[in-house]
Amino acid sequence: MKTYLPAKFIVERDVSRCIQCQVCVNQCSFEVHHYDAADDEVRSQEENCIGCHRCVVFCPTNAVSIRRNPLDYRENYNWRPEVIEDIIKQAETGGVLLTGMGNDKGYRIYWDHLVLNASQVTNPSIDPLREPMELVTYIGRKPDKVDIDSGSLRLKTKLAPQVKLDVPVMFSAMSYGAVSINVQESLARAATEAGTLWNTGEGGLHRKLYKYGKNTIVQVASGRFGVHPEYLDAAAVVEIKIGQGAKPGIGGHLPGEKVSAEVAMTRMIPKGTDALSPAPQHDIYSIEDLAQLVYALKEATDYTKPVSVKIAAVHNSAAIASGMVRAGADMIVLDGLRGSTGAAPKIIRDNVGIPIEMALASVDTRLRQEGIRNQASIVIAGGIRNAGDVAKAIALGADAVYIGTAALMALGCTCCQQCHTGKCAWGICTSDLALTKRVNPDIGARRLVNLLRGWSIELKDILGGMGINALESLRGNRLALRGVGLTDTELDILGIKMAGG
Repeated sequence: MKTYLPAKFIVERDVSRCIQCQVCVNQCSFEVHHYDAADDEVRSQEENCIGCHRCVVFCPTNAVSIRRNPLDYRENYNWRPEVIEDIIKQAETGGVLLTGMGNDKGYRIYWDHLVLNASQVTNPSIDPLREPMELVTYIGRKPDKVDIDSGSLRLKTKLAPQVKLDVPVMFSAMSYGAVSINVQESLARAATEAGTLWNTGEGGLHRKLYKYGKNTIVQVASGRFGVHPEYLDAAAVVEIKIGQGAKPGIGGHLPGEKVSAEVAMTRMIPKGTDALSPAPQHDIYSIEDLAQLVYALKEATDYTKPVSVKIAAVHNSAAIASGMVRAGADMIVLDGLRGSTGAAPKIIRDNVGIPIEMALASVDTRLRQEGIRNQASIVIAGGIRNAGDVAKAIALGADAVYIGTAALMALGCTCCQQCHTGKCAWGICTSDLALTKRVNPDIGARRLVNLLRGWSIELKDILGGMGINALESLRGNRLALRGVGLTDTELDILGIKMAGG
């Protein structure tokens, strides 16, 4: 059937520079470039271009450039080009529109409307180059009080399992199959070197990655892909996945095209079949059911590991979080509407869920009001972009954050939103062995460690500028935050004052 959609991108080739080397042909997994042997010329099929810029980066003579197609529709605020094109696609396919990555709509990014306080005269700043700065965070349930033996000065209170993070940033859940094995190895190696954790997602754990278990969070999702006793024993933390920010309220879906032999073996499903996680966790229809699953996992791991529960950020997250803590969760994970994924219905991604900033503030407030904030760590995800976002999240009440998209960008992702196709030109969201090789775990791990190191230095600079020498002093300290350009209602929900106040 003929498509009525114009090409989104224009491929420009400088013929005076092009040497017909066909590097662009070999690098493009979407078959944009092809070589015409009769005319000895490389040509482009622009309607296939998704704007990943792989060809631009690898062209040895800088002959290729990609730019947006300037074709305009008649101006209409309601019927914008994206809306028109989505209708045309569904008229042609009769199916659900899928997309990768996170919400790209113009909803307010509250991190950009929050500013941190700084020390001046009465509270001197601290130079992180000359004074020790503490970024260590412990994830897990904390006791209401501790008893110390007066004679030996040893701790008498038995602590729940804790996991130490040298930096309050972990790598978010990205399953094997959704991302390549080389990506997961990069994440695992970087987490081990940087003293933090990475998350398997709901795709099981490949055998070659078991050696990184002390820095691994394993997920138990509704599909229970790859879940078995050895999988649970290998991990530092076990996470129950109920929801995620990119698609709240619906299940997971890994298209069969991405279920290779290795992915199938790890997930314990047939090769080439769609990996579908049911929308509901069939073990969980109440807080009592959740408590039963939490303690079943604790029993299965001999009470040696924290158990985390992950939900999408929704309007009643605070009440849900309270129930999760009372159900025995040691860590609560909130994933906001900018949370990314390999494949989500576009209509869900764009219209369901709430900003992570609002969910975090409401959950932290509710748990403090109920006197149970110490009983679980709070970790947030969904659009964390830099060390400033991390610092603001901790001031709002988080213990640590997850990063997914930022980590993938460190590996080369250009956010072209074609993850669901399995054709990722950068070798990230693919099971194609030829494409997978494009991510070198040695280089990938180094780049991820560099990212965390840079953020750590910046966090220390932020703390020093605030006159604080430990992250713990910033956690939940909303007096260190002020709002800019926010309404009274927004300020009230966030629990902060207006700048100047």
